[in-house]
Amino acid sequence: MTEQSEAARPALGQVMAGCTVLVTAERRAGELAAALERRGATIVHAPALSMIPHVDDETLIAGTRALIETPPDVLVVTTGIGFRAWVEAADAHGLADRLLEVLADARIVARGPKARGAIQAAGLQADWVAESETSAEIAEVLLSEGVEGLRVAVQHHGAGADGLDVVFAEAGARVSSLVVYRWGPPPDPAALVASVEAAASGEIDAVAFTSAPGAEAWMRAVEEAGLLAAVVGRFGNGSMVAAAVGPITAAPLAERGVPTLQPDRGRLGALVRTLVGHYEHAETLALCTVAGRLLIRSRTAVLDGAVLPLSPSGLAVLRALAEARGDVVPRDRVLEILPGASLDPHAAEVAIARLREAAGNRALVKTVVKRGYRLELTETA
Repeated sequence: MTEQSEAARPALGQVMAGCTVLVTAERRAGELAAALERRGATIVHAPALSMIPHVDDETLIAGTRALIETPPDVLVVTTGIGFRAWVEAADAHGLADRLLEVLADARIVARGPKARGAIQAAGLQADWVAESETSAEIAEVLLSEGVEGLRVAVQHHGAGADGLDVVFAEAGARVSSLVVYRWGPPPDPAALVASVEAAASGEIDAVAFTSAPGAEAWMRAVEEAGLLAAVVGRFGNGSMVAAAVGPITAAPLAERGVPTLQPDRGRLGALVRTLVGHYEHAETLALCTVAGRLLIRSRTAVLDGAVLPLSPSGLAVLRALAEARGDVVPRDRVLEILPGASLDPHAAEVAIARLREAAGNRALVKTVVKRGYRLELTETA
């Protein structure tokens, strides 16, 4: 590779150049999209659900007042965003200071590090954290210690009850439930349907999931569109990647046989690093051509770090050449790929000429007389 082409290669952070990533979340979607765009990805945003905060919910405020009047012995915080929204709602009604004073005297249990972070941000301290980020672990620990006669308050997530109220009540606790936000319908149903169709037709390289309800809603949209086999097939053969922030989020996907990439820790930043790592590995497996490394994405091709200006038919021809991995692709096969039903060999020659022009290197595709065309690979390929 020449010094000039080496200099033209993108920085490592641009390893996702040419990748189209579907973001299915509404919450923190901008943060996730920005992080992936910095790595070169193109973002399609189609939230599967909306998040409806209960800032003015009379039931939540009434429950908050009751909690202040009758302080809990134990507070279970299930989500960081839910706890922050609860404090904000209390503040909007002039109750935040009194609420935090009451909670400071309670034993606070957090369902995972994100919940603990929100608790600390409010000036409180979590007494115990469920590192598995599951309600089942919280139930197991508290029930083993005994909750009979205790006042237990549970801040629920948007999906509603998760069974904690019932098991604590059956164990003799007096339970208060506070649902701070709930999941609503997708903000743009047409965009959701379009995202499902794009995923099935091969226009999406990766789908990012950040919540179990969101993953379930997106997969339900896939099923309702009659595209489950196509979408699961693309996930299964690796042409499209499902990335989930953790095992809980991945559960609706696993139930449908979808393999997922998951970070070691359930964080948005870790999810980005996991996706980037996947494509860094994909780049090491790219074809080494005389014009540089070649990667084929769903809607683009990346040669020596640059996205090629190809038409859909040009990309299809290049994909066929790449799949042949240096073997000859017959001229008839090229004509089959091109739109229309031309049998004129000149049409194939024109398509190959345009491909060479887009690549900026005529040596990339070699004409094999009377046979067809092949990519010119390096010996290391």
